[in-house]
Amino acid sequence: MKNLGNLMKQAQEMQAKMQEMQDRLAEIEIDGTAGAGLVTVTLNGKGDMRGMKIDPSIFISGDAEVVEDLIVAAHNDARVKSEQRMQEEMSKVTGGLNLPPGMKLPF
Repeated sequence: MKNLGNLMKQAQEMQAKMQEMQDRLAEIEIDGTAGAGLVTVTLNGKGDMRGMKIDPSIFISGDAEVVEDLIVAAHNDARVKSEQRMQEEMSKVTGGLNLPPGMKLPF
């Protein structure tokens, strides 16, 4: 029973660390860019969009599809960077705990 108590304590500590990490991720801002910096999308560490900047020069061509494609590409760039950052933060919390492939925290 002593081991079970220790296991429960460790689980509670990890849960507290996970909550702290989630709070930190909500405050982090990550930029994704496309079109050599013509479009920048800013996400927080949880993937919520916080802002977008579009260089006015891309509107001169009048091609809305290009602008739309650049926005999608910038968002995808920011999302990938955000996911990488989350994995880095997660490895700090789990202490390098190797999870089976496909298993992600938080559940």
